[in-house]
Amino acid sequence: MAKFDVDPELVKKLAALLEETGLAEIEYAVGEQRIRVAKIAAPAAPAPAAAAAAPAPAAPVSTPAGPHPGAVTAPMVGTVYLSPEPGAPPFVRVGDMVGEGQTLLLIEAMKTYNPVRAPRAGKVVRVLVADGDPVEYGGELMVLE
Repeated sequence: MAKFDVDPELVKKLAALLEETGLAEIEYAVGEQRIRVAKIAAPAAPAPAAAAAAPAPAAPVSTPAGPHPGAVTAPMVGTVYLSPEPGAPPFVRVGDMVGEGQTLLLIEAMKTYNPVRAPRAGKVVRVLVADGDPVEYGGELMVLE
């Protein structure tokens, strides 16, 4: 097995990119060598105290435990593009009716543009991301009703 030298400057740059983008982790690969940098979750002890104080105001805002039932979620980590190319109109807008399998947006990951398709027919009621936003796996992108 070939020796894998870790470049500390690359790790620092990836960690800085995590902070800038708000992502939880990032992976960089060249050939078969990969570096993954991830944030460590905050200690569990303070979280319950904050959660206990917050439920009353959070409930009226309608923040369910899971994603919205009509939410379209990110199938991967990457960057969102709402249109097929710069300057072009977006794939969909709020109020548009979409068919199952219709392209809603693109997620660029590792210089590959991956279409995110509508899981079912419906009306676009909310777009939760902006063009160029970083997204994480499972993050909500749009809501269909």
